[in-house]
Amino acid sequence: MSIIDDLQWRDAIYQQTDEEGLKKLVEEKAIRLYCGVDPTGDSMHIGHLIPFMILRRFQMAGHIPVVIIGGATGSIGDPSGRDSERTQLSMEVVQENARKLTAQMEKLFIKTEEDCQVFTVLNNYEWLSELSLLDFLRDYGKHFNINLMLQKDIVASRLETGISFTEFTYQILQSIDYHHLFKEEGIQLQIGGADQWGNITAGLDFIRRMEGPEAEAYGLTIPLMLRSDGQKFGKSAGEAIWLDPEKTTPYEFYQFWLNQADDDVVKFLKYFTFLEREEIEELAVSAQEEPHKRAAQKRLAEEITRFVHGEESLQEAQTITEALFTGNVQELAVEQIEAGFKNMPQATMKNDTFDLVAWLVDETKIVDSRRQAREFINNGAIRINGEQIKDTDFQVSADIAFGGKYIVLRRGRRHYFLVTIL
Repeated sequence: MSIIDDLQWRDAIYQQTDEEGLKKLVEEKAIRLYCGVDPTGDSMHIGHLIPFMILRRFQMAGHIPVVIIGGATGSIGDPSGRDSERTQLSMEVVQENARKLTAQMEKLFIKTEEDCQVFTVLNNYEWLSELSLLDFLRDYGKHFNINLMLQKDIVASRLETGISFTEFTYQILQSIDYHHLFKEEGIQLQIGGADQWGNITAGLDFIRRMEGPEAEAYGLTIPLMLRSDGQKFGKSAGEAIWLDPEKTTPYEFYQFWLNQADDDVVKFLKYFTFLEREEIEELAVSAQEEPHKRAAQKRLAEEITRFVHGEESLQEAQTITEALFTGNVQELAVEQIEAGFKNMPQATMKNDTFDLVAWLVDETKIVDSRRQAREFINNGAIRINGEQIKDTDFQVSADIAFGGKYIVLRRGRRHYFLVTIL
């Protein structure tokens, strides 16, 4: 199966500028292709990840991916998908963000020693920063028709609320990028999200205007990712799921994928894993006939966590997940406790010693009354650090805490609390 056929089976292609021409090209030779990201933040989230997964698929099929970090365009601001002007970042912040995104990209694309030879990260600040204002206007600006630019969705959608000349020129800068990469790097395909179609086609028009109508360059976009309930994909409880482990821990990342709905999991397996068609179809049957086993979700979470964070982080996420599911938290390290309980109910206690009943009611306020606390304890519903406690006179202190800092309380089968010692 060709890379284009595979992408179509995965429903990962939204638009192509020349379907037959691109398919013929990639079947005849290894091509160079690119996707860009502007460093408007210091980490990508999983919504950004989708086109780069496609880029990685091309790499695995023998093609040569190039990632463009928008050190220049990121300081301007892409108007796509926005109804107001971006807040401009200082060049120092943009360049620091670019450094962090470059490190993320290298982690995604360099999996083998061979990959090091066929993967490149470039920063468009290198060539765009050399343009003078007169060069920009004389050599480039004159090739762009204002009427045509106004018809592009990325601009037309902003005309009612207003768009600055700065963001208006973004389309020209991205076109310069594609032309530069086509001419200097031999790149023949640009990949982007559905909202990048106007920028991509503008770049292709510019290439043909400068290099002739026979210039062999192409564009491909991916669909907007929506969940089965119609909501935009990429967030959990309103918060973005980041690739940076400092922003979203590997455990949280793993849990996000593990908790996907049955109606979405097959689509996400196609997009976010490199599993073969046969295995995905088997998992689709399992999701439909044995949804309680959640085999598809487990495989999805395993594959994407390994791809983004590596095998060691995947195993740690699975260890925490298993410990919380079984209640056997005794073997967890302090760092694993912090990761696993980051978003669970929290309480604090003074560095002192307490009778269990008083600790539950007066100190941590986890239980409303002493009568209720004794009832929980006598019924075996209280576990501290994984151990069932049925003694109302049990003493709670820092001596039993993980690293002298955390105590894990489990009330009943599902209610966890993390108690931090002040």
